[in-house]
Amino acid sequence: MGNNQKKDIILIGAGVMSATLGSLLKELAPNWEIKVFEKLSSAGEESSNEWNNAGTGHAALCELNYTSEDADGSIDISKAVKVNEQFQLSRQFWSYLVKNGLISNPQDFIMPLPHMSLVHGESNVAFLKKRLEALSESPLFKGMEFSEDPEKLKEWIPLIMEGRTSDEPIAATKIDSGTDVNFGALTRLMFDHLKSENVEVNYKHSVEDIKRTKDGLWEVKVHDNHNDKLEYHTADFVFIGGGGGSLPLLQKTGIPEAKQIGGFPVSGLFMVCKNPEVIEQHHGKVYGKAKVGAPPMSVPHLDTRYINNEKTLLFGPFAGFSPKFLKTGSNMDLINTVKPNNVLTMMAAGLKEMGLTKYLIQQVMLSDEKRMEEVREFIPTAKLEDWDTVVAGQRVQIIKDTESGKGTLQFGTEVVSSSDGSVAALLGASPGASTAVHVMLEVLEKCFPDQISEWETKIKEMIPSYGVSIGNYPELFEEIHSSTAHTLGLHQKETVYN
Repeated sequence: MGNNQKKDIILIGAGVMSATLGSLLKELAPNWEIKVFEKLSSAGEESSNEWNNAGTGHAALCELNYTSEDADGSIDISKAVKVNEQFQLSRQFWSYLVKNGLISNPQDFIMPLPHMSLVHGESNVAFLKKRLEALSESPLFKGMEFSEDPEKLKEWIPLIMEGRTSDEPIAATKIDSGTDVNFGALTRLMFDHLKSENVEVNYKHSVEDIKRTKDGLWEVKVHDNHNDKLEYHTADFVFIGGGGGSLPLLQKTGIPEAKQIGGFPVSGLFMVCKNPEVIEQHHGKVYGKAKVGAPPMSVPHLDTRYINNEKTLLFGPFAGFSPKFLKTGSNMDLINTVKPNNVLTMMAAGLKEMGLTKYLIQQVMLSDEKRMEEVREFIPTAKLEDWDTVVAGQRVQIIKDTESGKGTLQFGTEVVSSSDGSVAALLGASPGASTAVHVMLEVLEKCFPDQISEWETKIKEMIPSYGVSIGNYPELFEEIHSSTAHTLGLHQKETVYN
């Protein structure tokens, strides 16, 4: 089947994933009809929104949970390499969109920002040193520096070093090629482009059901909340990219692949600094180590962020619990996804994850003053009156039966698709948005196997390292990385803050 044959595509949810898939498809199959349904009034309002995620271009430059220490003391960097290579795909695609005038003003969504890891205590300092040695063998992490010299650290992280009285060893790594990404702004720019390409984007439209028709198409039942009326739309292919809202819709499709999957919602809070003098003293994303018992997405970090082109400072995340699957969801979301085919999976996870449950309860009970104690581990001089609390987005972690047992909680993103590739859903959380391009290429490969070979030349034009482990080709990496940095404006001289 040639790709000239017209297909009708429905994308559910106007977040970064649908924006990415829609933008890829518009380049690969311009004559396909695409409709988008979003229940909120604009694009990128839930998980993709700039206030609902960490805004880190996740490339494993600073996140310690992507490098583990093996029993023999060696450092396994395979996951870090994988995440970094996935982020490179995103950079290349964004660069293609900018270069071809499909989106403009890259500084509205991406900024260069040093990424740092910060550790305390002798064994952690030793680990950080070994981690740098291991990462240095890959060109992806070129330029990373290590220091345990307090004077050097004062240059790098003055706000964190000021007023520090403990004589406990402290060390950091720093790499200047990190980025801060405003995924909300990026999502809105991509949807503006899609609308100009005649993609029909419907806001205030809630998808209520997805059913297979007799001729093998999908019928999507949509409630137009604006005019309070029901609509029915059919499509050859449906992508469910509704963040936490994806699992209930996937269950409605009735595909066997959706069975024995549950979801566990985790909410997050950030502390946001409102004192411009404090904000000015910090420049970078500084990630620490997760507390014992904390889930991987709860690594504490102190981040410079650019939101509406204004410099801000956030600390977090503090985990929370709400039965809602979306920030704008319902308290019945969790209960409604428990089905006869996944109840045992869910119960097994509940028994297994007692430690996590206890951790979440403790986090929910924290007072503002208790949260400030955690902020002070990073900023000894922090004052409560300089900080506000912001509720971040809801994340739904996948629970499924795996080789490691029934009811295993998965930390990561996963594409679930039907065997015939006519429907796909994206479930899970971090590193999420950073790897949107990699994940959506996976959707294309799984769901359009007949077209993918015809598309390959065009995909490589948009994403030069497609199909290549770019970390194994230092010269190719250097060339592509430098070219995308130039197009995205990441070569600007780093601002020095006193």
